[in-house]
Amino acid sequence: MRSGDTLRASGRATPVAVGFAVAAVLAQISYPLVSGGVKDAVTFCVVALLAAACVTHAASARGAGWATLMVLLTAGIGLTAEIIGTRTGMPFGCYEYAQDRIGPSLAHVPVVVPFAWTAGLYPVWCAATVVAQRMRRPVPTRVGLTTVGVVGWDLYLDPQMVADGQWTWCSPFASLPGLDGIPWTNYVGWLLVAALMAVAMEVLGRSPMRTPTVSPLVPWGLFVWTWLGSALAHAVFLPDLGWSALYGLVAMGVVGVPFLLALSRPRSDIARDAPRRADRPVH
Repeated sequence: MRSGDTLRASGRATPVAVGFAVAAVLAQISYPLVSGGVKDAVTFCVVALLAAACVTHAASARGAGWATLMVLLTAGIGLTAEIIGTRTGMPFGCYEYAQDRIGPSLAHVPVVVPFAWTAGLYPVWCAATVVAQRMRRPVPTRVGLTTVGVVGWDLYLDPQMVADGQWTWCSPFASLPGLDGIPWTNYVGWLLVAALMAVAMEVLGRSPMRTPTVSPLVPWGLFVWTWLGSALAHAVFLPDLGWSALYGLVAMGVVGVPFLLALSRPRSDIARDAPRRADRPVH
Protein backbone atom coordinates (compact mmCIF):
# COMPACT_ATOMS: atom_id res chain seq x y z
CA MET A 1 0.00 0.00 0.00
CA ARG A 2 1.34 3.41 -0.91
CA SER A 3 2.32 5.90 1.76
CA GLY A 4 -0.57 7.96 3.06
CA ASP A 5 -3.29 5.45 2.12
CA THR A 6 -3.66 3.84 5.54
CA LEU A 7 -4.01 7.22 7.22
CA ARG A 8 -7.43 7.59 5.64
CA ALA A 9 -10.10 6.07 7.83
CA SER A 10 -12.62 6.23 4.98
CA GLY A 11 -13.54 3.11 3.06
CA ARG A 12 -16.14 0.42 3.18
CA ALA A 13 -16.69 -1.38 6.45
CA THR A 14 -16.25 -5.13 6.80
CA PRO A 15 -19.45 -6.18 8.61
CA VAL A 16 -18.19 -9.61 9.67
CA ALA A 17 -15.01 -8.15 11.19
CA VAL A 18 -17.03 -5.41 12.87
CA GLY A 19 -19.39 -8.01 14.32
CA PHE A 20 -16.55 -10.08 15.74
CA ALA A 21 -14.88 -6.96 17.19
CA VAL A 22 -18.07 -5.73 18.87
CA ALA A 23 -18.74 -9.20 20.29
CA ALA A 24 -15.18 -9.35 21.64
CA VAL A 25 -15.53 -5.97 23.35
CA LEU A 26 -18.84 -7.00 24.93
CA ALA A 27 -17.24 -10.22 26.17
CA GLN A 28 -14.37 -8.25 27.69
CA ILE A 29 -16.80 -5.90 29.43
CA SER A 30 -18.53 -8.92 30.99
CA TYR A 31 -15.26 -10.41 32.27
CA PRO A 32 -15.20 -8.67 35.70
CA LEU A 33 -18.86 -9.60 36.26
CA VAL A 34 -18.51 -13.40 36.05
CA SER A 35 -16.57 -16.11 37.84
CA GLY A 36 -15.65 -19.78 37.73
CA GLY A 37 -16.39 -21.75 34.61
CA VAL A 38 -18.27 -18.83 33.08
CA LYS A 39 -15.16 -16.66 33.34
CA ASP A 40 -13.13 -19.39 31.63
CA ALA A 41 -15.67 -19.48 28.81
CA VAL A 42 -15.56 -15.70 28.51
CA THR A 43 -11.74 -15.81 28.36
CA PHE A 44 -11.87 -18.33 25.53
CA CYS A 45 -14.49 -16.28 23.68
CA VAL A 46 -12.51 -13.04 24.00
CA VAL A 47 -9.43 -14.60 22.41
CA ALA A 48 -11.39 -16.38 19.69
CA LEU A 49 -13.47 -13.31 18.81
CA LEU A 50 -10.50 -10.95 18.73
CA ALA A 51 -8.56 -13.33 16.52
CA ALA A 52 -11.59 -13.75 14.24
CA ALA A 53 -11.97 -9.97 13.93
CA CYS A 54 -8.31 -9.59 12.98
CA VAL A 55 -8.26 -12.47 10.50
CA THR A 56 -11.49 -11.50 8.75
CA HIS A 57 -10.35 -7.88 8.44
CA ALA A 58 -6.98 -8.97 7.05
CA ALA A 59 -8.70 -11.29 4.58
CA SER A 60 -10.99 -8.49 3.39
CA ALA A 61 -8.10 -6.06 2.96
CA ARG A 62 -5.40 -8.32 1.57
CA GLY A 63 -7.03 -11.59 0.63
CA ALA A 64 -7.54 -14.96 2.27
CA GLY A 65 -4.06 -16.15 1.32
CA TRP A 66 -2.36 -13.23 3.03
CA ALA A 67 -4.53 -13.63 6.13
CA THR A 68 -3.72 -17.35 6.25
CA LEU A 69 0.00 -16.61 6.09
CA MET A 70 -0.39 -14.03 8.87
CA VAL A 71 -2.05 -16.62 11.11
CA LEU A 72 0.60 -19.22 10.29
CA LEU A 73 3.34 -16.73 11.16
CA THR A 74 1.87 -15.27 14.34
CA ALA A 75 0.09 -18.30 15.79
CA GLY A 76 2.83 -20.64 14.52
CA ILE A 77 5.66 -18.67 16.10
CA GLY A 78 3.55 -18.18 19.23
CA LEU A 79 2.76 -21.89 19.59
CA THR A 80 6.39 -22.85 19.03
CA ALA A 81 7.56 -20.35 21.64
CA GLU A 82 4.94 -21.54 24.14
CA ILE A 83 5.78 -25.22 23.70
CA ILE A 84 9.50 -24.53 24.09
CA GLY A 85 8.77 -22.19 26.99
CA THR A 86 6.67 -24.63 28.99
CA ARG A 87 9.17 -27.45 28.43
CA THR A 88 12.46 -25.60 28.92
CA GLY A 89 11.69 -22.28 30.58
CA MET A 90 13.20 -20.45 27.61
CA PRO A 91 12.81 -17.64 26.70
CA PHE A 92 10.15 -16.54 29.21
CA GLY A 93 11.05 -18.39 32.39
CA CYS A 94 9.58 -21.45 34.10
CA TYR A 95 5.77 -21.56 33.85
CA GLU A 96 2.88 -23.92 33.16
CA TYR A 97 -0.69 -23.58 31.94
CA ALA A 98 -3.79 -24.70 33.80
CA GLN A 99 -5.34 -27.59 31.88
CA ASP A 100 -8.94 -28.07 30.75
CA ARG A 101 -10.05 -24.56 31.60
CA ILE A 102 -9.98 -22.62 28.32
CA GLY A 103 -10.32 -25.53 25.93
CA PRO A 104 -8.15 -28.45 24.83
CA SER A 105 -4.38 -28.35 24.88
CA LEU A 106 -1.60 -29.30 22.49
CA ALA A 107 1.67 -30.24 24.23
CA HIS A 108 0.23 -28.76 27.44
CA VAL A 109 -0.48 -25.40 25.75
CA PRO A 110 -4.18 -24.49 25.35
CA VAL A 111 -4.96 -24.48 21.63
CA VAL A 112 -6.53 -21.03 21.84
CA VAL A 113 -3.33 -19.45 23.21
CA PRO A 114 -1.42 -19.17 19.89
CA PHE A 115 -4.34 -17.23 18.42
CA ALA A 116 -3.96 -14.71 21.23
CA TRP A 117 -0.63 -13.78 19.62
CA THR A 118 -2.48 -13.11 16.34
CA ALA A 119 -5.14 -11.09 18.13
CA GLY A 120 -2.56 -9.07 20.05
CA LEU A 121 -0.14 -8.38 17.22
CA TYR A 122 -2.35 -7.42 14.25
CA PRO A 123 -3.97 -4.29 15.79
CA VAL A 124 -0.59 -3.12 17.13
CA TRP A 125 1.01 -3.69 13.72
CA CYS A 126 -1.73 -1.70 11.98
CA ALA A 127 -1.36 1.19 14.42
CA ALA A 128 2.45 1.09 14.13
CA THR A 129 2.05 1.27 10.35
CA VAL A 130 0.34 4.64 10.65
CA VAL A 131 3.21 5.99 12.73
CA ALA A 132 5.83 4.43 10.45
CA GLN A 133 4.41 6.29 7.47
CA ARG A 134 5.50 9.55 9.05
CA MET A 135 9.09 8.46 9.53
CA ARG A 136 11.99 8.54 7.10
CA ARG A 137 12.97 5.00 8.14
CA PRO A 138 9.62 3.22 8.13
CA VAL A 139 10.84 -0.38 8.40
CA PRO A 140 12.79 -0.12 11.70
CA THR A 141 10.11 2.20 13.05
CA ARG A 142 7.32 -0.30 12.46
CA VAL A 143 9.34 -3.28 13.71
CA GLY A 144 10.36 -1.43 16.87
CA LEU A 145 6.92 -0.03 17.64
CA THR A 146 5.20 -3.34 16.97
CA THR A 147 7.60 -5.10 19.33
CA VAL A 148 7.13 -2.60 22.14
CA GLY A 149 3.36 -2.45 21.63
CA VAL A 150 2.96 -6.21 21.84
CA VAL A 151 5.04 -6.32 25.04
CA GLY A 152 2.83 -3.53 26.39
CA TRP A 153 -0.21 -5.66 25.62
CA ASP A 154 1.29 -8.50 27.66
CA LEU A 155 1.81 -6.13 30.57
CA TYR A 156 -1.99 -6.16 30.75
CA LEU A 157 -2.49 -9.79 29.78
CA ASP A 158 -0.06 -11.67 31.99
CA PRO A 159 -1.02 -10.13 35.35
CA GLN A 160 -4.72 -10.60 34.57
CA MET A 161 -4.38 -14.24 33.56
CA VAL A 162 -2.00 -15.08 36.42
CA ALA A 163 -4.47 -13.53 38.87
CA ASP A 164 -7.14 -15.79 37.37
CA GLY A 165 -4.90 -18.86 37.61
CA GLN A 166 -4.73 -19.55 33.87
CA TRP A 167 -0.99 -20.09 34.20
CA THR A 168 1.49 -20.09 37.07
CA TRP A 169 5.17 -19.22 37.28
CA CYS A 170 7.92 -21.28 38.89
CA SER A 171 10.82 -19.03 37.92
CA PRO A 172 13.34 -17.98 40.57
CA PHE A 173 13.87 -14.58 38.95
CA ALA A 174 12.52 -11.40 40.52
CA SER A 175 9.33 -9.68 39.42
CA LEU A 176 8.91 -6.14 38.21
CA PRO A 177 7.68 -3.80 40.98
CA GLY A 178 3.95 -4.29 41.44
CA LEU A 179 3.72 -7.38 39.22
CA ASP A 180 4.19 -10.07 41.83
CA GLY A 181 4.66 -13.62 40.66
CA ILE A 182 5.74 -12.79 37.10
CA PRO A 183 9.52 -12.83 36.53
CA TRP A 184 11.18 -10.05 34.58
CA THR A 185 12.49 -12.71 32.19
CA ASN A 186 8.94 -13.08 30.86
CA TYR A 187 9.12 -9.64 29.28
CA VAL A 188 12.57 -10.28 27.84
CA GLY A 189 11.11 -13.37 26.20
CA TRP A 190 8.18 -11.35 24.89
CA LEU A 191 10.57 -8.79 23.41
CA LEU A 192 12.41 -11.52 21.55
CA VAL A 193 9.33 -13.35 20.27
CA ALA A 194 7.46 -10.14 19.40
CA ALA A 195 10.49 -8.84 17.51
CA LEU A 196 10.66 -12.07 15.51
CA MET A 197 6.98 -11.76 14.65
CA ALA A 198 7.37 -8.09 13.74
CA VAL A 199 10.19 -8.90 11.32
CA ALA A 200 8.15 -11.72 9.79
CA MET A 201 5.19 -9.35 9.39
CA GLU A 202 7.49 -6.81 7.75
CA VAL A 203 8.33 -9.33 5.04
CA LEU A 204 4.70 -10.36 4.68
CA GLY A 205 3.51 -6.74 4.77
CA ARG A 206 5.34 -5.84 1.57
CA SER A 207 2.63 -7.49 -0.50
CA PRO A 208 0.12 -4.99 -1.92
CA MET A 209 -3.33 -4.43 -0.49
CA ARG A 210 -5.95 -6.37 -2.43
CA THR A 211 -8.75 -3.94 -1.55
CA PRO A 212 -7.34 -0.54 -0.51
CA THR A 213 -10.86 0.79 0.14
CA VAL A 214 -11.40 -1.49 3.16
CA SER A 215 -11.66 0.67 6.27
CA PRO A 216 -8.88 0.16 8.84
CA LEU A 217 -11.16 1.16 11.71
CA VAL A 218 -11.53 -2.40 13.06
CA PRO A 219 -7.83 -2.95 13.91
CA TRP A 220 -7.40 0.72 14.84
CA GLY A 221 -10.39 0.54 17.17
CA LEU A 222 -9.23 -2.70 18.74
CA PHE A 223 -5.81 -1.18 19.37
CA VAL A 224 -7.20 1.90 21.12
CA TRP A 225 -9.72 -0.18 23.05
CA THR A 226 -7.01 -2.56 24.27
CA TRP A 227 -4.66 0.28 25.19
CA LEU A 228 -7.09 2.55 27.02
CA GLY A 229 -9.88 0.12 27.92
CA SER A 230 -7.51 -2.32 29.58
CA ALA A 231 -5.93 0.47 31.61
CA LEU A 232 -9.37 1.51 32.86
CA ALA A 233 -10.43 -2.07 33.59
CA HIS A 234 -7.28 -2.90 35.52
CA ALA A 235 -7.31 0.35 37.46
CA VAL A 236 -11.01 0.31 38.40
CA PHE A 237 -12.75 -3.03 37.84
CA LEU A 238 -10.09 -5.69 38.47
CA PRO A 239 -8.67 -5.68 42.00
CA ASP A 240 -4.92 -5.60 42.62
CA LEU A 241 -4.04 -4.84 38.98
CA GLY A 242 -3.35 -1.13 39.32
CA TRP A 243 0.34 -1.51 38.52
CA SER A 244 -0.54 -3.53 35.44
CA ALA A 245 -2.77 -0.65 34.32
CA LEU A 246 0.15 1.77 34.61
CA TYR A 247 2.72 -0.46 32.90
CA GLY A 248 0.42 -1.30 30.02
CA LEU A 249 -0.77 2.26 29.56
CA VAL A 250 2.77 3.57 29.28
CA ALA A 251 4.19 0.76 27.12
CA MET A 252 1.30 0.64 24.64
CA GLY A 253 1.31 4.42 24.71
CA VAL A 254 4.69 4.33 22.96
CA VAL A 255 2.62 3.35 19.93
CA GLY A 256 -0.69 4.89 20.94
CA VAL A 257 0.35 8.50 21.46
CA PRO A 258 2.13 8.95 18.09
CA PHE A 259 -0.66 6.95 16.44
CA LEU A 260 -3.33 9.37 17.67
CA LEU A 261 -1.13 12.33 16.76
CA ALA A 262 -0.68 10.93 13.25
CA LEU A 263 -4.45 10.53 12.84
CA SER A 264 -4.97 14.11 13.99
CA ARG A 265 -2.83 15.54 11.19
CA PRO A 266 -4.71 17.47 8.51
CA ARG A 267 -5.19 15.41 5.37
CA SER A 268 -3.37 18.09 3.40
CA ASP A 269 -0.21 17.38 5.45
CA ILE A 270 -0.53 13.68 4.72
CA ALA A 271 -0.91 14.31 1.01
CA ARG A 272 2.10 16.66 1.04
CA ASP A 273 4.34 14.07 2.72
CA ALA A 274 3.20 11.10 0.65
CA PRO A 275 5.10 11.77 -2.61
CA ARG A 276 8.58 11.77 -1.06
CA ARG A 277 7.93 8.35 0.44
CA ALA A 278 5.79 6.89 -2.31
CA ASP A 279 8.51 4.43 -3.25
CA ARG A 280 8.60 3.02 0.28
CA PRO A 281 5.59 0.76 0.76
CA VAL A 282 5.17 0.10 4.46
CA HIS A 283 1.75 -1.49 4.64
